[in-house]
Amino acid sequence: MPRHVRPPGPGERTRWVLHVDLDEFIAAVEVLRQPELAGKPIIVGGRGDPTERGVIATASYEARKYGVGSGMPLRTAARKLPEDAVYLSVDKPAYEEASATVMEVLRSFPVAVEVLGWDEAFVGTDTDDPQALAEEIRAALLQRTGLHSSVGIGDNKLQAKIATSFGKPRGVGRLTSEEWSDVMGDRPTTALWGIGAKTARRLDALGITTVRQLAETDTQVLAETLGPTMGPWFRRLGRGVDSSPVDPTPWVARAHGRETTFQTDLEDWDEVAAEARRLAEQVTLDIAAEGRPAARVGVKIRYTPFETRQRSLTLPEPSGEASVIAAAAVELIGRLDHTRKVRLLGVRAEMVSPPDGQ
Repeated sequence: MPRHVRPPGPGERTRWVLHVDLDEFIAAVEVLRQPELAGKPIIVGGRGDPTERGVIATASYEARKYGVGSGMPLRTAARKLPEDAVYLSVDKPAYEEASATVMEVLRSFPVAVEVLGWDEAFVGTDTDDPQALAEEIRAALLQRTGLHSSVGIGDNKLQAKIATSFGKPRGVGRLTSEEWSDVMGDRPTTALWGIGAKTARRLDALGITTVRQLAETDTQVLAETLGPTMGPWFRRLGRGVDSSPVDPTPWVARAHGRETTFQTDLEDWDEVAAEARRLAEQVTLDIAAEGRPAARVGVKIRYTPFETRQRSLTLPEPSGEASVIAAAAVELIGRLDHTRKVRLLGVRAEMVSPPDGQ
């Protein structure tokens, strides 16, 4: 264990932040269960049938070489991949179990752990040797879970998150405030965690295309274009500034949702409503397991060919009854364009906040 490692106090800023990211997590879990798949292009998504509608949840590194990735339709991926590619259905319980073990390993170190998802977390530490700690974490994860990981080291969460990409796969990357301008200055704004293609286009309209240009832009100009809160925040991103501490507060689900992709477009909106009721029943079981009723219900519709719309409403009072959640979902369905065919439908229930201390 590196010297001077101690667990930080609640809300305490730490000297170093590490971002731990499991390499091709879902695909790697599948390879652990089926070792004969090692080295093959693996696609996990939908029901594992590339002739059906569905999207990729993850692709192994071998598959990514062919230009496929998360969110791509399975049918599109199948046209790009070789015949020996392996297609698997999503097994959520298996990934949740593997993730729980990963987080258990991280918490075995005297550090603060902020979970970001199944396969990634921030680690806050005051060690005097973050490189050694990163390597120890990677080794412990591999020994305990059989899964490889990459780690980013930074002065804050923004830097650590970006640094992880410098170490992938199976390595350690580092990015600090001292190095920020030299390493990030000439990169496009999309290289920043938190800036996607849509925001990048808005920045481009201002003549801002690089991280350095964003960092040097007057705050007022950004505030006028992107809003009084988001404008200054984007400038801070450009400067590599992030003051948020690693928060070890246990993650609590805010909502649960279910969705389904129809293999044949639905034209009969009575069928759409029936599917909404079916999904609402599943969501009701999900929130019942949390012990918290729903305060708000939402629906997601994807029209043919691929246009998505979402609607939501607040319930008159929180409820855990399937009939109430279903009725709200059907009401929202009634607000949508019934002249169009439906490719995908989702129902989501946002729960009331848990009692203090839970």
